[in-house]
Amino acid sequence: MPLKTVKKDAADALTLEWILHVKRYKLALDKMRCVGCQICSLACPKEAIKIEKQPKVQGQKAKKALVDIDLEKCNFCGICDVSCPYGAIKLTLNGEHVLSVLDKESYPELIRDIKVDTHQCPKDCVECEDACPLSLIKITRVGYDGNPVEDVATLPPSQRKRVQINLDIQKEYCPTCRVCEFKCAPGAIKVRKFIEGKIAIDQKKCPDGCTDCLDVCPITGALYLSEKDNKVYVNELFCDYCGACKVVCPVDDALTLKRTKIHHTPVRSGAWNKALEKLTSPVGTVKELKAHSSQKAKETVCRRFVCEEEIR
Repeated sequence: MPLKTVKKDAADALTLEWILHVKRYKLALDKMRCVGCQICSLACPKEAIKIEKQPKVQGQKAKKALVDIDLEKCNFCGICDVSCPYGAIKLTLNGEHVLSVLDKESYPELIRDIKVDTHQCPKDCVECEDACPLSLIKITRVGYDGNPVEDVATLPPSQRKRVQINLDIQKEYCPTCRVCEFKCAPGAIKVRKFIEGKIAIDQKKCPDGCTDCLDVCPITGALYLSEKDNKVYVNELFCDYCGACKVVCPVDDALTLKRTKIHHTPVRSGAWNKALEKLTSPVGTVKELKAHSSQKAKETVCRRFVCEEEIR
């Protein structure tokens, strides 16, 4: 048992601490990065995380749900840290970002598959930097002499060709919405969503004038308001299936969201199976387990075949 426990709830962060003799665990929720989605609460094996919907004030936009963590239930396992699509939760041990659930392979790491080819970037383009809804992309340019270039247009044509482009993406905070991929030059950025799913809005069930889901959606363009009927519609091309919209929707079944697949590193633990069932569905869990079983069988056959070939 810890010698001391601490919980602090400030405007910009929620922090929990376990203080032991030689170890100090700290769990910090960055409220600025948190979008009020469902992922951490669903993944938590101790049900220590609760999502609290904020009351709607008439005449104002809906506010994202708030996240609260029960210090008595939390065991500082770090699963919420690993699972957060936005990197809003961080677990540290004695000040270092340590995640034993990953080291022990008891929980997988979400795969943020983002590839960048700056050779495809126009020398003066900043589309992806401007388009990123979370401001996670920074473009810098270096001239032939190694000095930073602020405005490519001011350089002679011969020097423009020698300008090098550096495109930095803060991947740990990226929910892989793909907005940058479609806003940027073809082939410059390629993104694979680490959560696949389906989302739909039943406009017949939506209250007239309601835009609560759109108000809290963190991804620009994933939801949009139609000028024809003043209703909210979905663009699944950019949706990351976080569920922030589902949390604030005032009408049951007006908005349906299903996560069908999560791309992750290999794992060998029942803890992930339980989390996966809550994050997706029993059907999604069964599909993954079958795929995992088939892969193991295939590897076994391959190893056996190699051994037989060596014997021969």
